[in-house]
This record gives sequence, C-alpha cells and structure tokens, in this order.
Amino acid sequence: MTHPHDLGVRETAAAVRAREISPVELADHYLERIERLNPRVGAYVTVTADLAREQARAAEKAVADAADPAELPPLLGVPIPIKDLNLVEGVRTTFGSAVFADLTGFADDSVVRLLRDAGTVMPGKTTTPEFGLPCYSEGPVAPPARTPWDLTRSAGGSSGGAAAAVAAGLAPAAQGSDGGGSIRIPSSACGLFGIKPTRGRVSLGPTSADLFGLATNGPIARNVRDAALLLDVMSAPMYGDMFRAPAADGTFLSFADRPPGRLRIARSIEPAVPDATVHPDCVAAYEEASALLEELGHEVVDLPQVDASGLLPHFETLWAAMATTTPVPPESEHLLQPLTRHLRARGAATTAAELLNAQATLQGAFRLVLEVMDEYDAILHPTLAQPPVPVGHFHDQDPEENFARQTRFTPFCAMYNISGQPAVNVPLHWTGEGLPIGVMLAGRIGGEGTLISLSAQLEEARPWAARKPPVWTE
Repeated sequence: MTHPHDLGVRETAAAVRAREISPVELADHYLERIERLNPRVGAYVTVTADLAREQARAAEKAVADAADPAELPPLLGVPIPIKDLNLVEGVRTTFGSAVFADLTGFADDSVVRLLRDAGTVMPGKTTTPEFGLPCYSEGPVAPPARTPWDLTRSAGGSSGGAAAAVAAGLAPAAQGSDGGGSIRIPSSACGLFGIKPTRGRVSLGPTSADLFGLATNGPIARNVRDAALLLDVMSAPMYGDMFRAPAADGTFLSFADRPPGRLRIARSIEPAVPDATVHPDCVAAYEEASALLEELGHEVVDLPQVDASGLLPHFETLWAAMATTTPVPPESEHLLQPLTRHLRARGAATTAAELLNAQATLQGAFRLVLEVMDEYDAILHPTLAQPPVPVGHFHDQDPEENFARQTRFTPFCAMYNISGQPAVNVPLHWTGEGLPIGVMLAGRIGGEGTLISLSAQLEEARPWAARKPPVWTE
C-alpha cells in the first residue's frame, strides 16, 4: 500500500494537480507523522501546524478554481520545511541558539519567498546547530537530529534536521544551506541526494550577508530529479547579492533527462586535513563509485596531487570570523554553546589585516587550483572521512577537541565552498551495518547541469531511492 510520504516531490505535485490527493490531507498526513516520530528523529525544532493547514487550504482552493492545472505553481501543496537558520516572517526562528529561543521572524528570506511562490506548504522549521557552525545538529533548543538509519547516530549538520526529515518520511524534500559542507554532510549521513550550488546561484538575502561567498542555500531530496526541480525554484538573482552564477542552459530538471556523454572525471581521496584518516567504508564507497563511472564509459583519472593543508588555517580564520556576525547582547553571551563562544573569541581576536590576508590567500590559491580543476568535467571524492558518528561524538568534547574532530570528519567539503564550485552528495553505498555512505562530485563553476546529468545516470545504474530506514514504515 502506498502512503503519501512514499511519493517524491514531483509525484506529490502531480497528484495534487490531478486532484488525486488533497493538499489538506497531505498536510495532515505529514503533521501526524511529525508529531509521532519527531521526538525520536529530532528533525524539527518548530512545527507550524496551523500555518501548514492554512497554506494547504489555500492550495486546495487553487486546485479547485484552476481552469488549467498546467498553470498552477510547480510545487503546489508540496510540504517543504525551512531550515531554522532562515527567517520566515511571523514564525519562530532560533538559529539553533538559546539566545534566540523566543525570536519571531521579522522578514522572509528570499529562498523562503521563492518556495512559497512555487506553492509549497511549510510544516515547520528544521533543526540546526547554533548559528549553523558545527557539522552536527545538536544544541540547546531541540533534541539532536539523528540519522533515521541508526537513531543512535548523528544526522550531521548543519542541515541535519532537514536531512533527517526527508530520510524519515517527515517531508518529501527540504531546503538546506551549506557554508562548509552543511548540505552534503547530512545528505551523506542520511542517504540522500543534496546539491550545494555554484556561488551566487541561490540568494542568501535579504538579511544574511555573503561577504566571503562560502554559504549558499540548496535542496536536499531523495532523488536527483526532485532536487533539480527544487534548485530551479530556488535559483533567482536578487538585488544586492555580491555574487552571480553563470546562467544555466535550460532548467536544472531538464539536465536530469540529458545523457551526460563521456566525461573526463578526476578523483582524489587525499584529505586536505593533515591528520584525517579515511575510514575503510568510505574508501569502499569511493572505489565502487570510481568503478561504476568507468563502467558507464567515463574516463576516470587521478587528480594531480595538491597540498592544500596550508590553507586550512586561513579557512578557520574565516569560519571564526563568521561566528561573530550574529549579534549577541552581552548579557546573553553566557547562553551560547562552548564551541560558539570559542569560535567567537577567536574571531573577535582576529585583526582586519589578518582576515583580509586569509581571504586573499585563499582566493589566490584557488585561482591556481581552479585552472587545474577546470580540465575535468567532474571531480570525485568521499563526501566524509567517516561513517555517521554517534550522537555526542563532537558535542560532548571541549571546544578545541570538538573542532579538531569536525575537521577530521569532513576534510573534503569546505574546499568547494572556498572555490564556489557546485558539488553534490550521491548516496551510492551502504555499509554492512546499514549505514549510508555518500560520495561527492564537484563540477566547474556554473556546472550544476553536468553534475545533475551525471548523478541521474548514476541513479539509474544503481537506484537508491527505494532504500528506506526502519522508521519509514512506522
């Protein structure tokens, strides 16, 4: 028997337009699952049941009044949650922090407005760590976000709640954001397809600054085509954005139906973090993906080795500076998490000259690196150096050990935030224990279309969407 949460984004939207499923019934179905399962999964920090039902009733009326269903918004009635780093006017927004536990959103982020214009229904705000700084989603305002494949383990972060919601059948897809791997990390931990777009593809406006160009919004979904459709909806340049991605040749969804042709793909398993060790399960996923790419007719070569370890301190300088950009009243500083206080102290001690030097050093290095990378259609890495870790693996440590463990866990993702290149997590491998292990494909600047075409080919060859964690059927 098929249940509403068994349907993907495109299937749900089609069923709504065809009047095969009521948006109100759909919203009620997801809200019931969230109420029942979220205490164990930790996907949502705030559930907006009244708003979701109001939006669902409006969607139902739009369907009833439509003379031509083809003219309805593309995602009408589809539940899509919003990460709790993004403002939604009139809705609680905590940024994962006890400092803002009672804050009500005073505006809509651009990506929120675009999703609403596309007809989506918002069931709630998804769990994120404080200010989105860590690569796990544990904090003071919500239970930890756990991977539905093993509820003792972390869903990753900082879009951990978003990924947990999709993997547990508490949403058909979700909006996430990625400043150092925060879409790809939880997508790997939860067995999902996630896209970090090219810098400037999806706006951070109107309230979030994009001074360093590290962060971007993007989609997390169970399959390639659903993620591509969400990226189409999210992608629109906005006034005041500091960066602008090259225009795509058609919709991103259309790329999923275009054969990629024979591509030249480089691969590297050398982590940029000197003391990081790649776990055998992650090595296996990487080698299997390499073999599959060759089996599909692509040329796979080793990426020329580049020692990027010297760049890590400069990235850490930017990351610590980013921790200071959220204003916290002095009388509320004690409410911050130890890691946040540690990073903010480091950021506050950084001089303007040191910050500018870090940014300039990274930009100069990647000007040279991009020239090498541009010779390839895609680049393959492990997404993470380890399988999903137990809840508390990072959070229960002192700040310095916490941060060191994070860098060893995710030594591959951040380089593509620095370079601005698009990158995706592809969930091709599961361990003998049933834990998902993703691989990462990065592309040229503006090359999301190629990554989507290639990922769709991989999905066709090794389908993964039918895999469901035990909680799915509860």
